[in-house]
Amino acid sequence: MSKKLSTKCIHSGGIVDDNFHGNITPIYPSITYDYLKSDAYPRYFNTPNQLSAAKKIAELEGAEDAVLFGSGLASVATSMFSLLSSGDHVILQKSLYGGTINLVNTEFKKFKIEFDYVDVSNNNELENALNSKTKIIYIESPSNPLLSITDIKSIASFAKKNNLISIIDNTFASPVNQNPISLGIDLVIHSATKYLGGHSDILAGVVCGSNDLISVIKKSGLNFGSNISEYISWLLERSIKTLSVRVLQQNYNALKIANFLSRHKKINKVYYPGLEKHPKHDVAKLQMTAGFGGMVSFELNDSIDSDKFVKTLKIIQPTMSLAGVESTITSPAKTSHKKMDPEDRDKMGITKNLLRFSVGIEDADDLINDLLNALEINE
Repeated sequence: MSKKLSTKCIHSGGIVDDNFHGNITPIYPSITYDYLKSDAYPRYFNTPNQLSAAKKIAELEGAEDAVLFGSGLASVATSMFSLLSSGDHVILQKSLYGGTINLVNTEFKKFKIEFDYVDVSNNNELENALNSKTKIIYIESPSNPLLSITDIKSIASFAKKNNLISIIDNTFASPVNQNPISLGIDLVIHSATKYLGGHSDILAGVVCGSNDLISVIKKSGLNFGSNISEYISWLLERSIKTLSVRVLQQNYNALKIANFLSRHKKINKVYYPGLEKHPKHDVAKLQMTAGFGGMVSFELNDSIDSDKFVKTLKIIQPTMSLAGVESTITSPAKTSHKKMDPEDRDKMGITKNLLRFSVGIEDADDLINDLLNALEINE
């Protein structure tokens, strides 16, 4: 029987409690198992709660398999270093999460892995970046923090044509809004800390894909040791049960708030793919099937100090992470992209007055009034 996504969120991947017949997945905190009867060991990604959460996420993304890690960046790093060798080349989207950029810029050179950042929407740039050593193309859509949209199907086609492995960071969209594997992508990565966890209380990452690719990643992952605990795995599987209802509410709130911000005279720019004036709105409509996500970035005009603005907010909280049920806000220039060269940040559009707003599930009107009050106070 075919199941809809909200049903999968609740019922996929759970462990049946045969001993006491409870209706939720039991937690198995043991890190040691009888080696004569089981090969389970937490660092091997094969203990009960690890497998339960991984199976749930794989089903949500339409993947054959998935593997959990201790953080989103651990998922990125392990995937990359599992599939690359010295001398290989990677094509990366220009607009990416700052942690991924820092990983590439600082670690790839040590292993003589070549890379190029390109505008992946420009076919000429893509073709010019391609060479005989290119092995991976890596994208992020919507991107962090400028919510740029990449044509996923087009990138997947380019990758297959040139025998590349395509990887996407699907964190901002979540499986509710976007399923890149159905569009031809090979590997889907999430910072499960964000929407999959959804309550700002766990740190985790996941990679989804074919059995063959996930098998390769698991083998290297054994050596890197960035595994996830049983308790966090259990929390993740539990949290995903409400993923659909949370994200749909965040979609609704974010669109309403983005429209409000786009009409305010003290806002220079609003970055949200659900706005018709977003340069890739039509592409977003095709590949984001349930909504446009809960992330909205906006740039205050120069008359407002961003730090003072944030301090004035009463409901929306200043934090570095995102995608919890509570609304949060941050300055990417001071947090996620702090390690980048300031000139490079400005070229990307990550200015001192850019704020990344993670819209929660509170009442949208209360959030709008909170923003409006802060804008009025900071004349």
